Amino acid sequence: MDPWMQRLSGVMPVLPTAFDPDGGVDWDAMRAFVGFAVAAGVDGLVFPGFASEVETLTAEERTELLQVVVDAAAGRVQIVAGASAATVEEAARYGRQALDLGIAHLLLQPPKEIGSAATAVGDFLAAASAALPGARIILQNAPAPRGSDLTPRAIIEVVRRVQAVRYVKEETLPAGPAITAMLAERPEHLIGVIGGGGARYILDEYERGACGAMPALEIADLHVVLDRHYRAGEMAAAREIYVRTLPLLVLQAVYRMRLTKHVLARRGLPCTSVVRAPTPELDAMATADIDRCLDEIEDLRTCADARRRA
Repeated sequence: MDPWMQRLSGVMPVLPTAFDPDGGVDWDAMRAFVGFAVAAGVDGLVFPGFASEVETLTAEERTELLQVVVDAAAGRVQIVAGASAATVEEAARYGRQALDLGIAHLLLQPPKEIGSAATAVGDFLAAASAALPGARIILQNAPAPRGSDLTPRAIIEVVRRVQAVRYVKEETLPAGPAITAMLAERPEHLIGVIGGGGARYILDEYERGACGAMPALEIADLHVVLDRHYRAGEMAAAREIYVRTLPLLVLQAVYRMRLTKHVLARRGLPCTSVVRAPTPELDAMATADIDRCLDEIEDLRTCADARRRA
């Protein structure tokens, strides 16, 4: 299907960036991340985002990595490209690179330096969308101090003004009431709201009408199964996965990309746990705790593998 016609829904994990032991990009491991996600049955891939340590990547690395992701996905899954930047000019440059690769959906976090007023955010997104004709923008609303922490009212004002904004990724806490408020007043061109927050609140977000989720990658297969159970009305099965995976996701909120890469390595991917972004170290006790959480959901992962093979 034409990517410009596809709608976003379901599980769309944000890919981490793979680094080698010296902190350089590990291109082979990056391809393995894409393969893992596709095999898990995800509905889309997001790159780069906060979970990709985007602030630590050079412009050249961002460009080359996005190309690697597109090539490795080979049209098997939809891709959302992160185009966030400090200036309209930079955002437009990243956005044009994505559009040239056939990517229709661009994730844009307004720079927190412009503040949280609807006028300033609207000015930024209007200028960016004017430079990116045809793009379908996802307005990322991250919480402070990393993001702008926009109110639902401000977001609706921005969306009404900027027709290119077709989705909102809502990550403020609590996200649930914000999702309810936005969907109650959404303009016709706003297709949907997507949850973030590492899928730690995914069922509440879905119950309030979110069309999808953008968690981290480490248990994408289980998030896919949870999503499918939910959409089939199998709430008990969806909730079991949610409740049993939550301890690992609570730890992920603290150790972030370091935990994601550690878990992926434990699951057999050829990657290190090296990060560039400031992230708490995993000492022996933290690692043991994470490993216990992972072992305790081994049966769920086995069932997910069997479901994919069926």
